[in-house]
Amino acid sequence: MSCTNSPEAVKKLLENMQSDLRALSLECKKKFPPVKEAAESGIIKVKTIAARSTEILTALKENSSEVVQPFLMGCGTKEPKITQLCLAAIQRLMSHEVVSETAAGNIINMLWQLMENSLEELKLLQTVLVLLTTNTVVHDEALSKAIVLCFRLHFTKDNITNNTAAATVRQVVTVVFERMVAEDERHKDVVEQPVLVQGNSNRRSVSTLKPCAKDAYMLFQDLCQLVNADAPYWLVGMTEMTRTFGLELLESVLNDFPQVFLQHQEFSFLLKERVCPLVIKLFSPNIKFRQGSCTSSSPAPVEKPYFPICMRLLRVVSVLIKQFYSLLVTECEIFLSLLVKFLDADKPQWLRAVAVESIHRLCVQPQLLRSFCQSYDMKQHSTKVFRDIVNALGSFIQSLFLVPTTGIPSTTTNQAGNNNSGGPTSAPANSGMLGLGGGVTVLPAFEYRGTWIPILTITVQGSAKATYLEMLDKVEPPTIPEGYAMSVAFHCLLDLVRGITTMIEGELGQVETESQTTTETASSPAQSSEQQDFQSVSDQTDKETVSRAVWEEMVNACWCGLLAALSLLLDASTDEAATENILKAELTMAALCGRLGLVTSRDAFITAICKGSLPPHYALTVLNTTTAATFSSKSYSIQGQNVQMISPSSESHQQVVAVGQPLAVQPQGTVMLTSKNIQCMRTLLNLAHCHGAVLGTSWQLVLATLQHLVWILGLKPGSGGALKPGRAVEGPSTVLTTAVMTDLPVISNILSRLFESSQYLDDVSLHHLINALCSLSLEAMDMAYGNNKEPSLFAVAKLLETGLVNMHRIEILWRPLTGHLLEKVCQHPNSRMREWGAEALTSLIKAGLTFNHDPPLSQNQRLQLLLLNPLKELSNIIHPDIRLKQLECVLQILQSQGDSLGPGWPLVLGVMGAIRNDQGESLIRTAFQCLQLVVTDFLPTMPCTCLQIVVDVAGSFGLHNQELNISLTSIGLLWNISDYFFQRGETIEKELNREEAAQQKQAEEKGVVLNRPFHPAPPFDCLWLCLYAKLGELCVDPRPAVRKSAGQTLFSTIGAHGTLLQHSTWHTVIWKVLFHLLDRVREASTTADKEKIESGGGNILIHHSRDTAEKQWAETWVLTLAGVARIFNTRRYLLQPLGDFPKAWDVLLDHIQSAALSKNNEVSLAALKSFQEILQIVSPMRDSDKPETPPAVNVPVPVLIGPMSTPGLSRPFIRTDSIGERLARYPGSEPSIITDEIEDLNLWWAAWNTWYRIGSESTKPPLTCDKLTFIPSQPFLTALIQIFPALYQHIKTGFSMDDLQKLGIILHSAVSVPISSDASPFILPSYTEAVLTSLQEAVLTALDVLQKAICIGPENMQIMYPAIFDQLLAFVEFSCKPPQYGQLETKHIANAKYNQIQLFAPAEWVALNYVPFAERSLEVVVDLYQKTACHKAVVNEKVLQNVIKTLRIPLSLKYACPSETTWKLAVSSLLKVLSIGLPVARQHASSGKFDSMWPELASTFEDFLFTKSIPPDNLSIQEFQRNESIDVEVVQLISTEILPYANFIPKDFVGQIMTMLNKGSIHSQSSSFTEAEIDIRMREEFSKMCFETLLQFSFSNKVTTPQEGYISRMALSVLLKRSQDVLHRYIEDERLSGKCPLPRQQVTEIIFVLKAVSTLIDSLKKTQPENVDGNTWAQVIALYPTLVECITCSSPEICSALKEALVPFKDFMHPPASKVQNGES
Repeated sequence: MSCTNSPEAVKKLLENMQSDLRALSLECKKKFPPVKEAAESGIIKVKTIAARSTEILTALKENSSEVVQPFLMGCGTKEPKITQLCLAAIQRLMSHEVVSETAAGNIINMLWQLMENSLEELKLLQTVLVLLTTNTVVHDEALSKAIVLCFRLHFTKDNITNNTAAATVRQVVTVVFERMVAEDERHKDVVEQPVLVQGNSNRRSVSTLKPCAKDAYMLFQDLCQLVNADAPYWLVGMTEMTRTFGLELLESVLNDFPQVFLQHQEFSFLLKERVCPLVIKLFSPNIKFRQGSCTSSSPAPVEKPYFPICMRLLRVVSVLIKQFYSLLVTECEIFLSLLVKFLDADKPQWLRAVAVESIHRLCVQPQLLRSFCQSYDMKQHSTKVFRDIVNALGSFIQSLFLVPTTGIPSTTTNQAGNNNSGGPTSAPANSGMLGLGGGVTVLPAFEYRGTWIPILTITVQGSAKATYLEMLDKVEPPTIPEGYAMSVAFHCLLDLVRGITTMIEGELGQVETESQTTTETASSPAQSSEQQDFQSVSDQTDKETVSRAVWEEMVNACWCGLLAALSLLLDASTDEAATENILKAELTMAALCGRLGLVTSRDAFITAICKGSLPPHYALTVLNTTTAATFSSKSYSIQGQNVQMISPSSESHQQVVAVGQPLAVQPQGTVMLTSKNIQCMRTLLNLAHCHGAVLGTSWQLVLATLQHLVWILGLKPGSGGALKPGRAVEGPSTVLTTAVMTDLPVISNILSRLFESSQYLDDVSLHHLINALCSLSLEAMDMAYGNNKEPSLFAVAKLLETGLVNMHRIEILWRPLTGHLLEKVCQHPNSRMREWGAEALTSLIKAGLTFNHDPPLSQNQRLQLLLLNPLKELSNIIHPDIRLKQLECVLQILQSQGDSLGPGWPLVLGVMGAIRNDQGESLIRTAFQCLQLVVTDFLPTMPCTCLQIVVDVAGSFGLHNQELNISLTSIGLLWNISDYFFQRGETIEKELNREEAAQQKQAEEKGVVLNRPFHPAPPFDCLWLCLYAKLGELCVDPRPAVRKSAGQTLFSTIGAHGTLLQHSTWHTVIWKVLFHLLDRVREASTTADKEKIESGGGNILIHHSRDTAEKQWAETWVLTLAGVARIFNTRRYLLQPLGDFPKAWDVLLDHIQSAALSKNNEVSLAALKSFQEILQIVSPMRDSDKPETPPAVNVPVPVLIGPMSTPGLSRPFIRTDSIGERLARYPGSEPSIITDEIEDLNLWWAAWNTWYRIGSESTKPPLTCDKLTFIPSQPFLTALIQIFPALYQHIKTGFSMDDLQKLGIILHSAVSVPISSDASPFILPSYTEAVLTSLQEAVLTALDVLQKAICIGPENMQIMYPAIFDQLLAFVEFSCKPPQYGQLETKHIANAKYNQIQLFAPAEWVALNYVPFAERSLEVVVDLYQKTACHKAVVNEKVLQNVIKTLRIPLSLKYACPSETTWKLAVSSLLKVLSIGLPVARQHASSGKFDSMWPELASTFEDFLFTKSIPPDNLSIQEFQRNESIDVEVVQLISTEILPYANFIPKDFVGQIMTMLNKGSIHSQSSSFTEAEIDIRMREEFSKMCFETLLQFSFSNKVTTPQEGYISRMALSVLLKRSQDVLHRYIEDERLSGKCPLPRQQVTEIIFVLKAVSTLIDSLKKTQPENVDGNTWAQVIALYPTLVECITCSSPEICSALKEALVPFKDFMHPPASKVQNGES
């Protein structure tokens, strides 16, 4: 038509018109002349127009009424042929648009008439169509007439006409609206002033509309009227109308021209006021109808739903909702609610099917759903429409399962499908269940509790192609094939999910990209968007917030329903594809919820998938607890109905592909996995893999489920944490079908990939994953408690895998990851669990260290320490298997990374050092292996600051008591370390000083004090000190071998390398190391156990000298003390300049003292050796080439101390520095003379005090005495006393009397100490040999040294002589009474049974043989007295008296002395002493200093000469005579040295002497002699000598002084009195005895007296008479009567003696003189 204006076309038109008119005139020539005429005039008219006009078409149009007239008349003829010709001509004119409005009106009228006559109906329709479509000239009434015409034709009896008319009506209606659209298009630029329509109540107020719009309005309004069965306003002349057709027309208009209604208020108004109420009204039968509420036969008050109308209404509703939702919010709410109601179970099947189809249409329009959600669900008081739709679908699906279909039972599915010829369902329905040779091919279907519903392929994804909504030709409701509604509903769900998720994720993506682009302008994407242009951001944020709210609401509204339906379908599905779709839907929903952060819903979907993966009713707490929280009672309300959450049905028709053990504490039987479970599992893996980032806390669900599946399938972790198919360890072993066997590697692979993909998760999600794995692991651990069943290692394995793939950002997950493994897994009681925990941890650490980090670990110390830290933390776990893993890991790290550990060394060393004693040999061995590796290979590579830790660790291994060899080897390592320090000293020192400076600086900045051990010392020295301290600790280890080895090593290192130390550090060495060690050793030794140790482990016998702990400690004490003393000695030049050397000296002396006083001979003796060494009595070794010879002693004393070599030292102590070196080392303070002598007197005095304390304490007698009393040994005492002479040389200048007394006490006590009988044979000489013990020698030597010193010393020292005499005299006394040692009972040596010692019998104590010692002492006394008799001190202090007093003891004992040599020596000594002493005494007679000596001397003579002791029976005559001659010597001494000087001697003394001589002169002897010996034994020589002396002094003529006369008088009277007494007694006895002879000795005595009387009288006669006192004579004469009385005696000896006595009396027979004479005289 576009070319109608071209000249050719015009020309053609004119020709056609003329030919038409000619043809018409021809036709009508006969019958209808008027028509013919009109035609002909028409021809002329046309020609005229053609000729005249330039614008031919315009002219034609103007004259169209005339031009058309002939044709109208032709139609009026009602002749078919003519009519057809005319109509064709008219159509041609129309098509060229040359018909004017009037002409058009005429044409329509003409057509109306034809219609009324039922002529050419189809042609009419065609003409109307052409008329209305080609132009817009037909308006208003004409238009309405034309439309009515078409409607009328639609209701004819002719089917074809009907259909054509229907089509025409549809087209015409469209045209009317198209015109309006075109009109709007033309006027769109003109801005109209909108007319205010008041409420638009008057439906005719359409005056504002333009012409075409007005037509459209009127038409639409009437359509509504017609459908509503009301009279039309505009379409006048309608006769009949059907609702179905009307609804179709309404639908098409609404569908095709939505913009008309949206842009024009008037039309919107029509929609609201007319269409919606109409639809609602028409729906009412459907709403009210309840299927089965009444039977069809009964009078039905309720109108039955009518399928065609209902279906068309639903179509209209679909359009209304789709197109005009924004206008009709409230109305749509009603429609949607209706739709939902139509799904109810009590509605007819077809209605439900159509409703589902309608809903499906909505479901594929996510934006629409979004609007619902915004308009209803999000409004406060509105119906939750969107939620209801979803829930309704859910209920619908459930109802299909729960209610048996009212349709055809499932057996007749085939016929049902086939009858339904119109539906596209026929094809799939044919394949219900085809029996093929007995086997059944399973159709895709849902099956649940016996209800079987096939799944039909109904539509392409995402498009809602409805079947029944399109059945416009059906009047009767169609039969719905079984499964159709289900399939549609299923697709609704899938499309709904797909639509929502795609839409929301698209928008989310947009938002995210937008926010990224905005944020990228800021400094970094991570920062919040506050820094950008605030306006744009806030806009965007608002928009986002709004959108997010909508998204969340949508999800919240639909997830419950979706989940319920999908879970049910998943459970019921028997088709893999369907299952796949359901799972996909659940997965996308889960992911979406995750992205939106809707945790509950996300978890619920994930739970559903998880439940699907596990066997039915599988007890998995994670799933049950979370769902319980989600659906409070596992059911929720949908439209007020309670819908049960359907739990999986057990009787599923799935193929079982695996049977395995459930993962539970007490597994009950087995569980089965179906292929569907595996499918779900794969979905789960897929979910985790693709959406890991949004899973958050639900990782827990996912992983828990996977863990159980993995367990049931029997996958076990291999290296690196990957799971491999492995056999189950116990229980009925897992059974897998081949189907699943091929799947397993894939599943295992996906599982690994899942955790590999964790490297792409963001940090937060990664943390969620780790947390989930940790809590999963906790559960597995709980389950593994209390039984040793194989635990589930899934979580641990996956933690490992996750850690390994995230090495590049290991820092962010390291703490939670290792924290869990450390605190929980590695400490688990189940060993398999633990082992894996440790495996995982160590693998992670090793991987972390080998990983190529950026920056590398060497530059990132923090990270390295972070990685190594868990290795250290493992040390807090007690399980040995874990520790073994830890140590193996350390060993591997050392072997692979040892060189590059750097700052990690302290941690690694810490691990070795953390092994405790109680952790088993293998652990300690492994740890020690690591340490050995470190010491041998890595000392040079580690920072020097770590060397101290190495020392500590090596030391700690020394202290382990599990394995002696390790302890000993570790001491060896310490020696190696010390060598390393020695060799690399300079470099180590430099590095340590650098480090120290740095730390110092840091400390100052922080304002804290730098704190390290041994602080003031320089760092390198501190290192040495730490080494010494460690060795020191080992020196007090409980095991003797370790102590010994450590002690030797300690003293060797100090000896060998001590010269490296700063001078000031020696102070610390002495105080903190050596003395500290001595203290501890002393403490341990004194508290050591005295119990006997039976054997040294195994069958080693222990020597008796080491068989108690105490004895073993003694050895240590000895070693330690010797070592310290040696250091003091050899390094004295270093120590003396230190300020507190005297204090140190005191402490050392104190230690020596406590050792010396210890109750152990070995220790005490060694202490004295050390004492000697530090006093340099034993010269220390000077040169390194000297072998260890027994040391020389620089004191002329026999030294009994053995060589000072310490037993068993592996290395000799060698001085590494010569004197020259030493001088060079101290240039500033060079001492002028280097001497090792101790200059300081104080030090010597301290030594003396110590010596004194040792002496006095050790020799103090015990208070109580029992078997266990400790008595010091002889060698000890000897050594002690031997120290004195040398010590004395240094202190003699200040040695005072007090000191001498102290010394004396010690010497005395020492000599008094007895020895045990089992030792005596080795120390004592046999009794007969007069030999001194070495101790006694030493004591005498000490005194000798003293007296020599006094001798050459100054005057003031002389006063010490008496003290020395006292001391010696005390020793002399020992000859007769051996000293008591406290309360101790000593046996005399002769009785000691040392010749038959029984082993282990308690020792008896034996007193020594003191005789030789006492005798030697006596000789010394005499010797000394000879030298010192005249010394003032000796005189003043009555030394002589003391000597005599002492000698009196053996002299009085005489034969009773232990040894006869003693009294003989005593006599000779007495004679010697008196020969020197008496002259001195006479000299000092006047001073009275000797007064007290004389009585003592008299007593001594008396006791000796008249001893009470009886000579032994075996004494020979010769002996007796020799002894008598000694007595005679004494009397001679009296007669020569005493009596001649009587005038210088006290009278009493002389009297005593006289009495004594008198006594001696009378024979008086003991009765023990035999008759034969009597003459010899009478000591007649002695008596004679006495008598003569007596007489000599009785009648000495040379009386020079009255004194002398007095002596002789006294002597005589004594003699006479004595005679008288004897005779009297004899006479008495004789009378009494009668016939019995008197005892022999009495007879002897009387004979002796008689002889003495005769001798006396002879002597008197010889004397000049004037010398004889008259008194004397009287006494003599008085004897006579007594003599006479003796005559009666019977003994002949007495008689003869009597004769001799009586004879001299004749000289007294004088005549009596005269009285005068008498008177004179």
